Amino acid sequence: MRSNASESRKLTCQSSCLTNTDPDQLGLFLFLMLGFFSLGAACFILFLRPYDFFFSQKAILEEGGEIFEMWRKPEVKLYCRVYLFNVTNAEEYMAGKHDKLKLQEVGPYVYRERLEHEVVQFNENGTLSAIPRHPLAWEEELSEGNKEDDVVYMPHIALLSIANVVSKQSFMTRFGLNNLISLTNTRPLARMTAREFMMGYSSKLMTLGNTFMPGWIYFDKLGLIDRMYDFEGDYETIFTGTDDVTNSGLIDTYRGSTQLPQWEDRHCSNVQFASDGTKFKSGVSHNQSILFYRKSLCRAAPLIPVGEGVRGGLKGFMYTFPEHMLDNGKNIKENKCFCRKGKCLPEGLIDVTDCYYGFPIALSYPHFYKGDDVLFSKVEGLTPNKEDHETRFWIQPDSGLPLDVSSKFQINMALDDISMITNTERFSNMYLPMLWFDIRMYSLTPSLEQRFNLYLNVLPVVEKCAMYFCFIIGAALILITTYILTFKIMFKNYNNGQNRKCNFNFKTNLWFNQEKTKSKKSCGDSVYAPCEIPLHDTESDNSDPQFDDKKPGFIKSHSEKIKELSNKLSDKVHGSVGNVKGSIRGELSQVKKAINERKNSLINPEAERSDSGEEYSHYKPVNQSDSDEDCKYLEVIDDGSDFDDASVLSAHKNQLYINIG
Repeated sequence: MRSNASESRKLTCQSSCLTNTDPDQLGLFLFLMLGFFSLGAACFILFLRPYDFFFSQKAILEEGGEIFEMWRKPEVKLYCRVYLFNVTNAEEYMAGKHDKLKLQEVGPYVYRERLEHEVVQFNENGTLSAIPRHPLAWEEELSEGNKEDDVVYMPHIALLSIANVVSKQSFMTRFGLNNLISLTNTRPLARMTAREFMMGYSSKLMTLGNTFMPGWIYFDKLGLIDRMYDFEGDYETIFTGTDDVTNSGLIDTYRGSTQLPQWEDRHCSNVQFASDGTKFKSGVSHNQSILFYRKSLCRAAPLIPVGEGVRGGLKGFMYTFPEHMLDNGKNIKENKCFCRKGKCLPEGLIDVTDCYYGFPIALSYPHFYKGDDVLFSKVEGLTPNKEDHETRFWIQPDSGLPLDVSSKFQINMALDDISMITNTERFSNMYLPMLWFDIRMYSLTPSLEQRFNLYLNVLPVVEKCAMYFCFIIGAALILITTYILTFKIMFKNYNNGQNRKCNFNFKTNLWFNQEKTKSKKSCGDSVYAPCEIPLHDTESDNSDPQFDDKKPGFIKSHSEKIKELSNKLSDKVHGSVGNVKGSIRGELSQVKKAINERKNSLINPEAERSDSGEEYSHYKPVNQSDSDEDCKYLEVIDDGSDFDDASVLSAHKNQLYINIG
């Protein structure tokens, strides 16, 4: 009956607890799961970098892709700004009155370059085949008042080029050329318009050269800018980025080879992984160089980072050409391969004859900037300075996107000894400047700036903020939920302990202490011995009268046992008093005498052992002034052990204290 009531009460309590706490527990569980989910999302962002994956997919050149369309036909405004060196003392110099040519820079003459890649096909090796197109359109508004029909005195390129080639031929060849020059009255300095010099002009000598030397000159008109932008027959393969997204948009081969045919050593001829200026290598570091290739340069030129800043709201690195880039082996031994047929030009010039139809063309920086002093020996009017004549590239390092481009080079004629050719004697062994150009992109278009500002500035910040937000929210939810759960458990245990403590009264504590004493003795006073302490039948509230009536507690049942035992002892003692009263009176005198003898001595409270090893208790006098003849009371204190009537005085003598008055 008692067991059924206890089980019923426990089930009722558990059901009540579940009913009251299920919604709270479900909410805490959801918060805990949300915290772990947030931490998982933060770790996902931290280690897998979804933005990098998104941007890498954008950067791959594939049909219909956003970056592919921007590379195929860039929206940027790219300009070719041309500055001519007009000869102001042509007559005086030809007459021998002046020792140096006086040059005057005129310009700029600005053309819009509409760069386009005509895609032929996508290849299986992660490249695509394309034909480069660079059509030019005149921009009068940007030319600062200069016009294409401005009259200038410029070198006669055809005459000086043919003279430089024929001067090394036999006497008969030179004799035939001299006759042609005399018949056509061709002079090395010609009066023409700016457009004629840049885009081509007619010349009787050029017509004759085309007739008699068709394998060398196949065009009727010769213009430097026109020839510089001649891409007839050119084709290239470009990395799409499927194998390595950082190489997206870079050149794999040009005209079917990774090497340019005009140079012998790979250091000079390599063009692989170079950029044509549309898109550079992405993901570069602060100290990593990149390659730049243009057909007009006749080589792939290295660019090194020299600074960083912001252009159009985007972070960029500023690149320029390294020191001694136009060296021919004097300072950098590897550059010895730029010496054409064993002939090395002075530092500051690179021989590009093979890229300009055999004409003696050499490239330099504008105004012979960073060039050898010998370059200024026969000309005057050049004023080189870093601010105006240094090449600068501002490139966004993460995407390889050009932000601001200014590529500056000068076209010169590097003439040998042509003193044996008619009308060209005064131009022997001369480095003759003709023009310099600046391939210029001022900035991205507004639409490109907005788009790449989103890709390169906003999205990385959003990703980082999302990662930190998820970390903070996840950690906070987990900590708060853990704290609440821990606090509830501790508070519940504390309340249960308080309830358990309050259910004990003074008598219970007294009984509990006696039980502890008994348990300690039964365990041999060992802290390691397993001892059981009497516990309450239930940990629930004892104030319920329903359960108090039906199932008495542990302390209550033992109290009744003590009372019953006391009654038995009292009946037995009173029954025995009458029998022993006479004996006691006879012995009382002896007891009194013994008490008096021991009155002043200390009574050992500890039980003494008899010869037989049994323990017994001493009688303790309570009040010596009381009557010797009366036995006022006999008090028995039970230690909680169950015993029968026969063993009351023998087995538990040490627990009885008889006070005699």
